[in-house]
Amino acid sequence: MSLLKTCPRPLICILRTDSLFGRHGQMAWDPLWGTAKQCSHTPRVGAGESRATAATRGVEGASATAEADTDRPDLLGSAVEAVEELAAFAAGGAAGDRGRLAPPGIQTVLGVEDLIRQMSRANPLWGAPRIHGELLKLGLTVSQATVSKYMVRYRRPPSQAWRAFLANHAQDLVALDFFTVPTATFRVLFVLVVLSHGRRRLVHFNVTEHPTAEWAARQLLEACGLEEEAPRYLIRDRDQVYGERFSHQAKTLDIREAVIAPRSPWQNAYAERVIGSIRRECLDHVVVIGERHLLGILSKYVDYYNGTRTHLSLAKDAPESRSVQPPSQGRVVAMPRVGGLHHEYLRRAA
Repeated sequence: MSLLKTCPRPLICILRTDSLFGRHGQMAWDPLWGTAKQCSHTPRVGAGESRATAATRGVEGASATAEADTDRPDLLGSAVEAVEELAAFAAGGAAGDRGRLAPPGIQTVLGVEDLIRQMSRANPLWGAPRIHGELLKLGLTVSQATVSKYMVRYRRPPSQAWRAFLANHAQDLVALDFFTVPTATFRVLFVLVVLSHGRRRLVHFNVTEHPTAEWAARQLLEACGLEEEAPRYLIRDRDQVYGERFSHQAKTLDIREAVIAPRSPWQNAYAERVIGSIRRECLDHVVVIGERHLLGILSKYVDYYNGTRTHLSLAKDAPESRSVQPPSQGRVVAMPRVGGLHHEYLRRAA
């Protein structure tokens, strides 16, 4: 119809909401039945008449019909006079006067739409009822369906994902996992590592040939029992070695277990990554003779890992922070670590 074609896009929503025009014609108030009825046809553009003039003439005809009844109702809270202002504003826009400002009533309606989107972006956890309540407290009367229509739609749910959980609780998290190491005598040794998420620090490790739930519980006590700030959460897999004794020890230390899903090692990514680093940077380059030999090798690597090795996630710092040595402190010297597999570079005065 003529007016809808000349209106800016935001105003088309207002015309549809106020139900001034139907899809095929105009809506006028019928005093006999007390209802709004649809006129037979829309005003056509005459010879030498612009679309804006025809649209204004159509609105004036609808207003005249509505004024025949002195008790005419408001159209969803907007009186006919406000709709006439809307038509005049739309006609001015169609005539090329793009610099005109909308009437105050129309500006309020358009401002509510922007406010709904602003609230939705700033509060992704809020739904339509919550935003609708805030609008009512601001004196803006709109329907909850309107709020739901103009809310920002997110591609993913605002609920906390596993990665967000790790980031929010990194300081309170420890992760532990087992990995195996074959020896030169065809024995298989089991290594348990306990990693703190806050600074990616290896808190504890130990080696055994026969892991049990009692042994794992004792390692948990040695790792977390003497810490100044005990962790609140423990991430582990569903290995059968973590039995009832282990869970009881965790509850005694006031640690809540977070068990990952079956066959989902990525949910314990930090522990898996440190195990990969131990293999690539240490164990893949040595032949392990026995349990005592493996303990000695891992002790040297853990000292290097915590005190020297830089990490991308720590802005190229070590878990136990290293100070920056300026050139004024002397020349650079190399200190062998882990039997010469790695080196630490320091400055020494001449």
